[in-house]
Amino acid sequence: MGRLIVNADDFGLTSGVNRAIFELHSAGVLLSCTLMARAPSSEEAIELARSTPTLRVGCHLVLVDGDPVLPPQYIPTLIDRRTGRFQPTLGTFLRRLFAGRIRPAEIEAEAAAQIHFLQNKGISLTHIDTHKHLHMFSPVLWPVLRAARAARIHAIRNPFEPEWSLKATPEAPRVRRGEVRLLRGLAPEFHRLVNQAGIATTDGAIGVSATGTLDRVNLTSLLRNLPEGVWELVTHPGYNDADLARARTRLLASRETELNALRGLQTVPNIELISFADLVAQQGVNNRN
Repeated sequence: MGRLIVNADDFGLTSGVNRAIFELHSAGVLLSCTLMARAPSSEEAIELARSTPTLRVGCHLVLVDGDPVLPPQYIPTLIDRRTGRFQPTLGTFLRRLFAGRIRPAEIEAEAAAQIHFLQNKGISLTHIDTHKHLHMFSPVLWPVLRAARAARIHAIRNPFEPEWSLKATPEAPRVRRGEVRLLRGLAPEFHRLVNQAGIATTDGAIGVSATGTLDRVNLTSLLRNLPEGVWELVTHPGYNDADLARARTRLLASRETELNALRGLQTVPNIELISFADLVAQQGVNNRN
């Protein structure tokens, strides 16, 4: 039997995203989500999380297209000086990263600040991932792992999608599928560093290439092909409302498509739904750290 973590990203982005995540959790479909520290509806999400201890919450670490927790003067290489916010695009961040213009110590400091911000609000964090999967790149991954370990977070997303998942979602955009295959070359270094840190992770993330097109047909195909192991289904449910339109996300109408697809998930046989907290317990990571 395959084990599946259904994780919703972007908790805190808008009230409509928060409501969708809470509804799916109440229906028994979604056990894990990742929370943004400084998004427009983060305070509402924090209140929901504190009142719903069965919803296991991780930190959705934002280093691009968002607001920092630390004052800009403490993390100057991460900040767009014109706005005081993070760099607005993934491309700009990566160009700066690989040109050596972003200091790893600043990544670690901001990661620690976002983690501590949520923990100080009373959130018991079970895992960590990054907005736009930035931790697949080792110059980001190692500082994030250091911050996670220091905060006693024992699980991280494996952001790499296996080939079987790509084949199960043939309608995913061709460019997206090509990017996923290309980036998979970073996986060996990811596993080396995660193992070195003694942090738990899954066998892979599924549905990544189908982000924006994850409807009932694609979701059913993924679940029917789910092999043995532990997998994370990366999802972005939400309600398409005025707040979402102002959030400058490329995922608008598709969030309701994912929400509707996920509502039927509890009827799928031969799959055990678990959380990242369950993954940590099963892998005994707490005993090694």
